[in-house]
Amino acid sequence: MKDETSAPLQTGRTIRTVGLGAGAVLAAYAYKGAQFHKTARRTLKIAEPPLPGTMEFASLVEAMTQATLRDGNRVSVMRNGCEIFPALVDAIGAAKETISFSTYIWWGGKAAEEMTDALVSRAQEGLEIRILLDAWGSAKIDRNILSRLREAGVEVAWSRPLRWYELGKSNNRMHRRILVIDGRVAFTGGVGVAAAWEGNCERPRLWRETHVGIEGPAVRDILGGFVENWAEATGTVLSGRHLPEISPLEGGVPVVVTRSSATRASTAVEGLFIATILGATQRLWITTAYFAPAAGFVDALCDASTRGVDVRVLVNGRPIDKEVVRKAGQRSYGRLLEAGVRIFEYEKARLHAKVMVADDSWSNVGSANFDNRSFALEDEINVSVHDRTITSTLADHFLDDVQAAKEMNLQGWRDRPLHARLGEAASEWVRQSL
Repeated sequence: MKDETSAPLQTGRTIRTVGLGAGAVLAAYAYKGAQFHKTARRTLKIAEPPLPGTMEFASLVEAMTQATLRDGNRVSVMRNGCEIFPALVDAIGAAKETISFSTYIWWGGKAAEEMTDALVSRAQEGLEIRILLDAWGSAKIDRNILSRLREAGVEVAWSRPLRWYELGKSNNRMHRRILVIDGRVAFTGGVGVAAAWEGNCERPRLWRETHVGIEGPAVRDILGGFVENWAEATGTVLSGRHLPEISPLEGGVPVVVTRSSATRASTAVEGLFIATILGATQRLWITTAYFAPAAGFVDALCDASTRGVDVRVLVNGRPIDKEVVRKAGQRSYGRLLEAGVRIFEYEKARLHAKVMVADDSWSNVGSANFDNRSFALEDEINVSVHDRTITSTLADHFLDDVQAAKEMNLQGWRDRPLHARLGEAASEWVRQSL
């Protein structure tokens, strides 16, 4: 005969188990939050910061991040999906042996179909193609795309799928975007393979994006980002024809590729950014999708402005997809505006570009945002170019973008309503995860 008391007892045990599990998660989150806030005020200090774009600066970055300056590279800048996707598809079509592609986001849409068509066609011709997708960011991928790729012989792997025995990695995503053709041509930046990146920012829900193409010795360093993530996901290290000899190109420019991974200490991208802020003497123009700087970075930006650097920050306005991140960034507006930093909120579309311009001859394009998630929680890749022409091009793009942005005013900011202040204050609870 069934014991009538067993069901309530089992229910009680289940509730207690769930409660204990939820309590443990909240306690862990609170502990990490406390760690973040304890260290948020601390930043690296450099006794005599060199100027960005100089050899001294490159040597400092190499010492801090193990990222080496490579001379003799050809660099091209692409703006928005209307330029980026055709360049990627053309490069896939020109491949001769290998294609290595990793991305945080691959969903669906016309661009996704065009990329799929190009990759399937080349796989059917016998090329060796590997694709690595972040298991969280690309969870919404069209399953028909996966089937077509695999049936054509493309090897598709998932980066850090959610498993109970690897929960410690679940918040550390593979945020890099990398395409390498034959080990000789590479593309990286912030683009995702989805309809939201198509076109040229004609609508508010489309993304404003920046991507770069590289030829030359720095391609090896970009490929290295793919190689380390692929090895983690599959246990296989790529070699042989994936790593051809690459000679410097005549008339090419110096490039530094900085790869950053999750760590409890300062990451490579954090070191790169703070060195740039401390070393800039003329201008520091930052474009970022998500701006939630720790207090130490706010201090550094304020100090740069007060010593005479033209500091400008372009961030998302109302079209942003994550309002909580916007609120977290706005929490620092007061101090920045008081120090003379100019802040612009982009209103034309959703801003996703990650670009930094320092002085006249140094610029950076990559996957890293200006927040703790990029600095401490995710795998990122950034390309820094020591060249006046590329820097000038990216500076012109910045000036174009601020024409479609609203500049923040200090007095207007001080007069903002109470509900806005409460939203900013509430963002502190999740700042370490942004």
